[in-house]
Amino acid sequence: MELTINGKTQQLDDAKLGEGNMPLLWVLRDVMNMTGTKFGCGVAACGACTVRVDGQAVRSCVTPVSAVVGKSVQTIEGLGADKLHAVQQSWIAEQVPQCGYCQSGMLMAAASLLESTPEPTDAQIDAAMSNICRCGTYQRVRAGIHRAAKALAAGGDGAAKALKGVPA
Repeated sequence: MELTINGKTQQLDDAKLGEGNMPLLWVLRDVMNMTGTKFGCGVAACGACTVRVDGQAVRSCVTPVSAVVGKSVQTIEGLGADKLHAVQQSWIAEQVPQCGYCQSGMLMAAASLLESTPEPTDAQIDAAMSNICRCGTYQRVRAGIHRAAKALAAGGDGAAKALKGVPA
């Protein structure tokens, strides 16, 4: 089975993947040793396992690996591979993470939202960010998305602009 993960083509042994029925989450974590994507609930409710498939936020715990053949999968490891993405920088600037467990899924959902909706309203953010954060940082998530949207609109990836005014 051939998959494209973070821009790189990967050949995987079909026999190890339960004929393509293994959830993408477990392929990423257990077969490919990419542990940035987290297991939370296993029923697509919490969003800790969110990755992007062809740019869309997808819950990898319920997505069979066979469903992503021929598509581009991006994990948290690929979001800021060369330099931090604007959402990652805004998460730092807004001090979004507390425990951090849900953050990889939150960041992937936020990046997907900003790609499809460059200037989201609070209502659009609330609708798109269905990920659960046990620490309750939802206000910071919203502020981080607004900051990243402004940075992206200002040009480039917006990383330096996202951190403007943040103490070192």
